[in-house]
Amino acid sequence: MQETTLVYALVGALAIALLTAAFTDIRRRQIDNWLNAAIALVAPLYWWAQGLALWPDVAMQIGVALLAFVVLAGLFALKAMGGGDVKLLTALALWLPAQLFLKMLLVMSIAGGVLTLVLGAWYITRRQRDKIKIPYGVAIAGAGLWALSPQLTAAFRAVGFQ
Repeated sequence: MQETTLVYALVGALAIALLTAAFTDIRRRQIDNWLNAAIALVAPLYWWAQGLALWPDVAMQIGVALLAFVVLAGLFALKAMGGGDVKLLTALALWLPAQLFLKMLLVMSIAGGVLTLVLGAWYITRRQRDKIKIPYGVAIAGAGLWALSPQLTAAFRAVGFQ
């Protein structure tokens, strides 16, 4: 893996995009399509900057993203997940190696469970059980940032932050 300024810039941009997704999900319970599309469309530039080979590396990234989309779209059909969450996770799958994506899903599940318990209790204590909506984009963004943390740390060190 070649660590270049372009890789650092792209990972930094992805981190900003994930934070934007989390904040918009908190405020509006919506993750914008333009943001998900931007994350997905910049992934090939990241693959190139990382020096990934078309076969098997890029093919694996696309395969993982397709598999993630199929499984998550099923959850969306069952009304267990929002459409923006499905698109954000699919776009994020284009950036992360398969094993790291699976670890990120585990971290996301734990964070999402805690988030659901906390917000569920908050809504119930406020007697608003019928209005419970969990901004799961927060758990997705947090887990995504966790997965990117080694590269983000290297990027900060490269620009002089210790």
